[in-house]
Amino acid sequence: MAVSTPLLDTIPYPADLRKLEPQQLRQFADELRAEMIDVVSETGGHLGAGLGVVELTTAIHYIFNTPDDKLIWDVGHQAYPHKIITGRRDRIRSLRQEGGLSGFTKRSESEYDPFGAAHAATSISAGLGFAVSRDMQHKDDKVIAVIGDGSMSAGMAYEAMNNAGDLGSRLVVILNDNDMSIAPPVGAMSAYLARAASSGVYTGFRGFAKQLAKRLPKFFYNKAQKAEEFSRGIVTGGMLFEELGFYYVGPIDGHNLDHLVPVLENVRDMKDGPVLIHVVTQKGKGYEPAENSADKYHGVAKFDVISGKQHKAKSNAPSYTSVFADALVEEGKRDNRVVGITAAMPSGTGLDKFMKEFPDRTFDVGIAEQHAVTFAAGLAADGMKPFCAIYSTFLQRGYDSVVHDVDLQKLPVRFPLDRAGLVGADGATHAGAFDLAYLGCLPNMVIMAAGDEADLVHMTHTSAEYDEGPIAFRFPRGEGVGIDLPAVPELLEIGKGRIVREGTSVALLNLGGRLSECHRAADMLHAKGLTTTIADARFAKPLDHDLIKQLVKNHEVVLTIEEGSVGGFGAFVLQYLAAEGLLDSGFKIRTLTLPDVYQDHAKPFDQYAEAGLNAEGIVDSALKALNLERKISETATDIRA
Repeated sequence: MAVSTPLLDTIPYPADLRKLEPQQLRQFADELRAEMIDVVSETGGHLGAGLGVVELTTAIHYIFNTPDDKLIWDVGHQAYPHKIITGRRDRIRSLRQEGGLSGFTKRSESEYDPFGAAHAATSISAGLGFAVSRDMQHKDDKVIAVIGDGSMSAGMAYEAMNNAGDLGSRLVVILNDNDMSIAPPVGAMSAYLARAASSGVYTGFRGFAKQLAKRLPKFFYNKAQKAEEFSRGIVTGGMLFEELGFYYVGPIDGHNLDHLVPVLENVRDMKDGPVLIHVVTQKGKGYEPAENSADKYHGVAKFDVISGKQHKAKSNAPSYTSVFADALVEEGKRDNRVVGITAAMPSGTGLDKFMKEFPDRTFDVGIAEQHAVTFAAGLAADGMKPFCAIYSTFLQRGYDSVVHDVDLQKLPVRFPLDRAGLVGADGATHAGAFDLAYLGCLPNMVIMAAGDEADLVHMTHTSAEYDEGPIAFRFPRGEGVGIDLPAVPELLEIGKGRIVREGTSVALLNLGGRLSECHRAADMLHAKGLTTTIADARFAKPLDHDLIKQLVKNHEVVLTIEEGSVGGFGAFVLQYLAAEGLLDSGFKIRTLTLPDVYQDHAKPFDQYAEAGLNAEGIVDSALKALNLERKISETATDIRA
């Protein structure tokens, strides 16, 4: 039996792919899929989504003239096959590692990534921007936006489609339907219809018929136009998209290259207006463990290719997410007014546990953060206790609703903010860096941050009991510090922190997940003869004024420490001290925040070291403030001499 010559090694760029014969594409796609499985088994990352678009990626780059034609991936987590065949295969095993390739599309990484993305539902808006820019500059490139069915739950996608249909610019949108099952069964007949409807013969006749119909009285013209759209929509199921102004083609089998290639070729050659191609795919296609468990193989750790078993690090400490999930379930048992809301992230936020226990009190609204927040506001206004669980970075998408619908009306919506701080391999797009700043400026908002798992339990309970307005509590990604969890949660006094260790030289005023690093820093400072107070602020708003005054009065140096951007907790403390005229009281204060840059992906340990928010960075800041760094160094030199 003859063995086929490997193709992937000979095709570093799409231009090389376009030299293949159509019958060679199946072999190429199979090799591409095998390469992706092998890569992610070593690096970890998003697996299922990328496996589902191997054939689609192959067909797009085969038919369209990328990078001159602009290919925009929504979210970007499915773009690993795209990266492999766009000149990045030699670096693909650096995926999501420090100094390596991003796990998403990134403009600075390649000319084949014309638009960066890691949040959902941006592709059609961005694609329309490229298309209109092309038209204004009298260029002739094609623009292709690939959007998953999950992202189609976001209102932004429909806003963009409505605008695109109105403008009429040439734009190709590919709907990758891998979960919603909004299509009729995909088979030979639907493939034939899709190919026929996108063919030059059909579209040419359609154009001729339209011109003829325009000569009829307006009433008959409108009826004829509606009849054509309706008849095609009945057969193919695309009436919604037609109403938005798109020419609908599909559904077609997204894994059948014999179906994909001719349809894409036909659509490429269309001259007018936006087109939507409905492609049906399977997450995890071609790798049995991922096919059988799409949720567990959406994002994976390193794994064994043969067995599919993931190599997850073992820990005795639970994750913060699981601690919150269990605490919320207990609150749900205490009070049947407690409800959970998630924006398409039930397992990521821990609400899957609450959903299992209270299915009638859990609402997954899809990728619709703005709606989630206002939906929660309506629940709160009528006496319910909504927990609107959204990652810190994703709540940014619903900010106007937080301001206008929640805070302005002083409604008691609870915001558990997971992934507060740096998040490692997901990088800058997913880092929860800004919530302290963007929530702290709102007049009625209460903001807490958990220093350990026990505090997170207390804050979940405190949020459930607080009914005077909105309240947010933030906690980091990953495992906790291993502290014992309380059998009974404590109701925290709003705006009150705590002293967890007393000293006289340096005060560390911590907010949130760096508390364990503060303890390490205090030990290091003690070894240098500097006793250190550790204060856990617990609240960024309202501030504990008495605690702050006590620290600045009794210590030579005060450091504020937070896993947030410039303009957050440290800024609130400085503003308070300035207003009280305390900044000239003879002490020194330094604010330790995340750096004023977007930090790239790396291990969290290294990210926090870079930010100066590990124990060594805290010690260094304290010594510099005391002007002791040089003195200690000189003393050490004298001793060695």
